[in-house]
Amino acid sequence: MTGMAAALDELLNERDTPVAEVMARHFAPGYRQRTDGTWADWAQVARNLTRIRTALRSVRIEMLDELTDGRAYADRHVLTVEMTDGTSQVRESYVFGRLAEDGRFERIEEVTLVTSAHGSGPA
Repeated sequence: MTGMAAALDELLNERDTPVAEVMARHFAPGYRQRTDGTWADWAQVARNLTRIRTALRSVRIEMLDELTDGRAYADRHVLTVEMTDGTSQVRESYVFGRLAEDGRFERIEEVTLVTSAHGSGPA
């Protein structure tokens, strides 16, 4: 089974590895994701992550709760995001999902709260 913290770390912090390669390790081919009510398929998620990577300097991942029961998955995690423009955000996510037979993520549904944001760039 893959873990969300490992998947997020590889996707957001190891930017020398192509998004599609990282996604293939952690997400099943028919993967779908709903974030804050909007569905995206595997290809849409890959495009979004490719775009997001260009704006990131670093991301710190803190897994607060994680549960797997058979193929059911749930977690609560916090991302502390530093952007290339000097701004930062703290994003708390609540995730419910399903794992494929091989342990990769098949589907996740996520609600994300921006718990703080600060900085308007370098002084």
